[in-house]
Amino acid sequence: MVKNVYGVGFLLFIATMLIFFSMYFFGMNVDYFSNSMLLNAFLLPAVYVAGAFLSVNAAKKEGVPMGFRAVFGRAFKPMFIGGLLSVISMFLFLNFMDKDAKDLLNYQYIERQKTELNNEYEKAKSALDKQEEKAELEKKYQDRLKSFSQEMIKDKDMFSFRQFTYYFAAIMVFYVILSVFFASFFRSRIE
Repeated sequence: MVKNVYGVGFLLFIATMLIFFSMYFFGMNVDYFSNSMLLNAFLLPAVYVAGAFLSVNAAKKEGVPMGFRAVFGRAFKPMFIGGLLSVISMFLFLNFMDKDAKDLLNYQYIERQKTELNNEYEKAKSALDKQEEKAELEKKYQDRLKSFSQEMIKDKDMFSFRQFTYYFAAIMVFYVILSVFFASFFRSRIE
């Protein structure tokens, strides 16, 4: 199965969904959003690096000389397949199967943004000495707080199709960079 890039892509999809549902079943608490972000930032990239390495290494063991383009394809295709299937599955699950989980993630995202705003405000406020600077900071802070009013956040959806498209585009940049890295270091010297 690891000799086929689509098979490796499917394995990456399975691994991603196992992580997603493990977090869903065992980690849905007050830190669900933060923990999900940590998994997305640290664990999933490691899984996809391992998948790309598995795909490239399986081809290298065959002994066939591979140039930059061949190694790039062996690294990129499984990540693309695994990532695409995973993003589509998560989108469908959060938007059609469990809207409460989506609402919780949206709520925790907004609360995190508020907390970060308050922390930045307190830090900046303690660093300022002049009254006019403090007054300007207070005005900017109050203006920013208005963006968290109920009417401003009622339609805020971090898990819409548009947002998932942006997420996938950002993930694709990671896949391309990683594939270039693999292609640069694992290519044969003679094609």
